[in-house]
Amino acid sequence: MVSDGAVADIAQPKAAPPRATPRTVLLIVASAMFMEQLDGTVLATALPAMARSFNADPLHMNVALTAYLLTLAMFIPASGRIADRFGARSVFRAAIGLFTAGSVACALAPTLWALVLARMVQGAGGAMMSPVGRLVMLRVVSKAELVRSMAWLMIPATIGPIVGPPVGGFLVTYLSWHWIFYINVPIGVLGMILVTIFIDEMKEPARQKFDLRGLVLAGLSLSCLMFGIEVASRGIGARWLVAAVIGLGAASAGLYGLHARRVERPMLDFRLLRVTTFRMSWMCGSLSRIAVGAMPFLLPMMLQLGFGLSAAQSGMVTFIGAVGSLLMRACAPWFLRRLGFKVVLTWIGALATVLLAASAAFRPWWPLPVIYAVLLANGFFQSLQFMAYNTIAYADVSREDMSAATSFYTTFQQMALTLGIAISAAALAASMAVAGHGEPQLSDFSTAFLFVSAVSFLAPLFATRLPPEAGEELSGHRR
Repeated sequence: MVSDGAVADIAQPKAAPPRATPRTVLLIVASAMFMEQLDGTVLATALPAMARSFNADPLHMNVALTAYLLTLAMFIPASGRIADRFGARSVFRAAIGLFTAGSVACALAPTLWALVLARMVQGAGGAMMSPVGRLVMLRVVSKAELVRSMAWLMIPATIGPIVGPPVGGFLVTYLSWHWIFYINVPIGVLGMILVTIFIDEMKEPARQKFDLRGLVLAGLSLSCLMFGIEVASRGIGARWLVAAVIGLGAASAGLYGLHARRVERPMLDFRLLRVTTFRMSWMCGSLSRIAVGAMPFLLPMMLQLGFGLSAAQSGMVTFIGAVGSLLMRACAPWFLRRLGFKVVLTWIGALATVLLAASAAFRPWWPLPVIYAVLLANGFFQSLQFMAYNTIAYADVSREDMSAATSFYTTFQQMALTLGIAISAAALAASMAVAGHGEPQLSDFSTAFLFVSAVSFLAPLFATRLPPEAGEELSGHRR
């Protein structure tokens, strides 16, 4: 699972020049993303061991992943405006500190629900850390260099998913799962120091009143809907309670819709969907991210419960996809320049979905090099697909709407990732129920992989409606 962030409309500096080069600033931002990505992939590898520690069902451990993503979705909409008001450097530094403190709380959690609360603290920090880091990136990068800068920025952040599974597997196998959270502490402390030294403070005068009512309604709607779906996917809780939570979320969404029509600049501005490239990236990207959100939940669990591998062995397999993603970063500008956004989002997107569906056929007797090849290619083409989505989303967005657009886009990106976990867990549980399995079998994991792949395949189909010339200014592609 890669994350986008809110970007504010920052004016050029009027006083002293920046204290560091753009590349240094990008490296600092990427380090924060590295910590966040490392945490997510390490946790996915450790879920079975944590389930044993908490005496919980392994299938119920997806709540630890969902709680974090859900908190991101609740607070990301406000990230850009909070940074404008209090300063990007101050908010970025505080976010890193909050994420680090949440990591320590996770390591000390005595129960599953204490872990969930600590993950929500981490999520509150991550909701500001990654988006405001993106804001800092936009502060030093021109629009013409956005594709190349984004590819360069994401290289260090991609290293997190690469080293996460083997590091997590090693720590869980030979130490304990608590250490997967303690490793964030030195990274976070160093990050706060570097932000203080090298990044200038950036504030933007408030152009409108903070939409607190919109934030409350949107947050209530998102949290209730996603929590209700997540609980329903695990088959726990009274049906009337689940229905009531989902109903409250739907009612809050309706109230937010009425509120947004009366506010000049609402917290989540759906009028941005009038921009064709933004709308297509938002819709198709959300469908694709459902599959991406499912992968960290399904694959490590299938390897450990279905193949009988240890956490360390599982980590040595799952990190291959991140290697493919890293290889893509250097090639993305070339692909987009030669093929254009439409070809990448249709044909490359379809290829990535087929490779994802191939995971359903994995079996213990498969030669490891074959599994590695499938995961490597899947990571490569899937990452190229998302690089295109993340860039073309802002191709035709006006500069004054950039902050609102990135907040909107990132919020629904996190929703899609959360929904991916819920949908994959529901598909797994449904397959077990139909087959009468008390424990998940390989066939159940195959069914779940095929289901999320079918959802993801809708994205390249819809992408065929994208204009051929879309995003030419960013990619440099000429028909």
